[in-house]
Amino acid sequence: MTGALPGADVLFWWGAERPWLESSWAAAGDLRWIQSASDGVDGLLFPALAASDVQVTNARGVFDDSIAEWAIAAIMAFATGLRRSIVDTTDGRWEDGRSRSRVAGSHLVVVGPGPIGRGAARRARHLGMHVTLVGRAPRDDSEFGRIEGPEDLHEALGRADHVLNALPLAEGTRRLFDGAAFAAIKPGAVFLNVGRGGTVEEPALLDALAAGRLAGAALDVFDEEPLPADSPWWSAPNTIVSPHVCGDFEGWERAVVDVFVDNLGRYARGEPLRNPVDVRAGFGIGRVERWPTR
Repeated sequence: MTGALPGADVLFWWGAERPWLESSWAAAGDLRWIQSASDGVDGLLFPALAASDVQVTNARGVFDDSIAEWAIAAIMAFATGLRRSIVDTTDGRWEDGRSRSRVAGSHLVVVGPGPIGRGAARRARHLGMHVTLVGRAPRDDSEFGRIEGPEDLHEALGRADHVLNALPLAEGTRRLFDGAAFAAIKPGAVFLNVGRGGTVEEPALLDALAAGRLAGAALDVFDEEPLPADSPWWSAPNTIVSPHVCGDFEGWERAVVDVFVDNLGRYARGEPLRNPVDVRAGFGIGRVERWPTR
């Protein structure tokens, strides 16, 4: 990468690894803008980049609907018993005589009310679910009425039948879902993670599943990816393991390129770029508040 950076003022960041750019940063003196092919940018940012005047944009908007659909599908898989039926089918068992829960009237708590979290909350409402959103700061919201702040997180978790983690990995969100958070979740709830693995204290989640405090978990992101063969997640009880693909709808690659091409035109014309990232906060800008550190 070092040989390609001198003279380049634009970088399209797709499937690369942070050390490649970090180790070559001294050669990037002409760089002015980086377009990320993903929504989350924790795999790109490093201190020297955050301290520079290089603008970063992301693929915000491309994956919102597909990830929200995955979240709803995971909720339905547990509520309808379909997850268990798939396991029974694989094992050749006919297990009738069991009842299922209803999603209508149940309570979904969404932590991280960005476009993905809001998309899932909107769909949940259409299914008759009650929805609470928890964000970086308490505020009134034109669509959902009220967004709770971090100080209300544990109280909200205590009312949840389903918890959707849609958080970026940024200042204040690392290990936000720790042992205390899982202890606060309503017994029998289902936990879903479409944000980042680093926002969860995974041993605490495994303990909550093993103890039966949670009815299940559906996880698309993990601390270590790909999961190694000896990962405890392969045998965790009542758990759906998804290999970081919940947003990968057919045609997503073209959609990401379209964002870059649109932004490239804006860049050439000197216009504001679409999907700016707050590199110091570590996430795309919807509102510019930060999660408070603990």
